[in-house]
Amino acid sequence: MRERVVSGMRPTGALHLGHYHGALKNWVQLQAQHDCFFFVADWHALTTHYTDRSGLERSVYDMVVDWLAAGIDPDRTTLFIQSRLPEHAELFALLAMGTPLAWLERVPSYKHTMAQAAGAELATFGFLGYPLLQAADILIYRARYVPVGEDQAAHVEVTREVARRFNHLYGPGAGEPVLPEPQALFTETARLPGLDGEKMSKSAGNTIAMRESPEDTATKIRRMPTDPQRVHRGDPGQPERCPVWPLHAVYTDEATRAELATGCRTAGIGCLDCKQPLIEAVQAQQRVWHERAETYLANPKQVHWMVEMGTERARTIARQTMREVRDAMGLSY
Repeated sequence: MRERVVSGMRPTGALHLGHYHGALKNWVQLQAQHDCFFFVADWHALTTHYTDRSGLERSVYDMVVDWLAAGIDPDRTTLFIQSRLPEHAELFALLAMGTPLAWLERVPSYKHTMAQAAGAELATFGFLGYPLLQAADILIYRARYVPVGEDQAAHVEVTREVARRFNHLYGPGAGEPVLPEPQALFTETARLPGLDGEKMSKSAGNTIAMRESPEDTATKIRRMPTDPQRVHRGDPGQPERCPVWPLHAVYTDEATRAELATGCRTAGIGCLDCKQPLIEAVQAQQRVWHERAETYLANPKQVHWMVEMGTERARTIARQTMREVRDAMGLSY
């Protein structure tokens, strides 16, 4: 049997290039060799946006369409919606009985967000407990691997500690653990800069959508700031100072970059000349996504069916795990 991988995304609606290069590209590669479970983490969205639920359903399916457009294959991968499986919530509640509060309070992202979220009213149990809910999402499918970037490794470590504690408290003492500890799978990710040179993020308003129109993609890239010391067309520049250059590192080949770098340093080309090959490379990738997405946008019931089938497959495994968890805890009466 292929080793299982579990990962999820909050439903933020249509995805951008940063989502693709930071996660989806790896998901597409992983499904070729692993038993992949990818889920819409809609409960996780409520841990920070519990007062704003407008457009949640549309965001869920816009995101799933982008998954499919990127190349996620529902015939090889289990796609499902977290909130359709109450077993996740049950395991979350049972794990909470024995998880020390300090484990959740020390998660780096929790401390960072609380420090940055003045007035955001995040002092809730849901937000404090989201790493434990995340642990339940992973452990209920007995995942072998969780694909993460290095900045997310702490979440996998919390999951491992929670599994270890559960097995210590309720495990048989010999043989296979009730909840196997997953391993972090450090996959290659690209930190894609946004239109302002900072990390691409919807909250920063500096994104290019995966299914952005060709015209809007061209306009956005043409408006990107360039080398601040290259004020006039005849001024020589330095690609390393230019916010556009990291995008070239992702989208254009080495020969093209070498030619553009020489043209920049000698003022042989203008900034718009440098941006044109990038525009064309991004549009070429988007063209494939647009073509795939059209099939699903023309038949939304097909997307719902794919998610429904994945949810039922996930439910079968989740229920089996919960039977074993209840047996271990003495709750099968």
